[in-house]
Amino acid sequence: MSKLTIAKLGNPILRQAAAKVDPREIRTYDIQQFIDDLIQTMLDEPGIGLAAPQVSRSIQLVVMGCEGEDGFPQTVLINPKIIFYGPELVENWEGCLSVDGLRGKVTRPSVVRVKALDRQGKSMDFEATGLYAVCIQHEMDHLIGKVFLDRMTDMSTLTQIHEFNKYWQHDPVPVI
Repeated sequence: MSKLTIAKLGNPILRQAAAKVDPREIRTYDIQQFIDDLIQTMLDEPGIGLAAPQVSRSIQLVVMGCEGEDGFPQTVLINPKIIFYGPELVENWEGCLSVDGLRGKVTRPSVVRVKALDRQGKSMDFEATGLYAVCIQHEMDHLIGKVFLDRMTDMSTLTQIHEFNKYWQHDPVPVI
């Protein structure tokens, strides 16, 4: 496995809509190796989610995983679609591996239902809540050319990481 280079804000690939993955390609060595490299890169950074466009490959593939009490299982989503958004909204601090050194508050639905293919090409249909739901929405935004900054409604919460750690760290913020 190899660590991939993270595309940073300003790289045009982060603002493009990603192409669907041909289901016949999912079990190929290329895609399977790419999934492993994506997971390894996410863990090495460290982050809790990473989308293919963030490593300069514009395809609809995301990986995520977060250990701990409020965590969620390692997940691979290929060609994902959110088919239901819950009515309750939650505000969370978000950061991004492609947006170095910044955190900001983003409001998102607290529940989503997702349909996707897994890393074997099998259909998935599941509901996610809490941090898992937020991470899914954040990563899927990368597939349509959006970053968390685009979802912020109150830019006064945009914070440099040093000041975030000093003044706001009591609100946990995983890097998505």
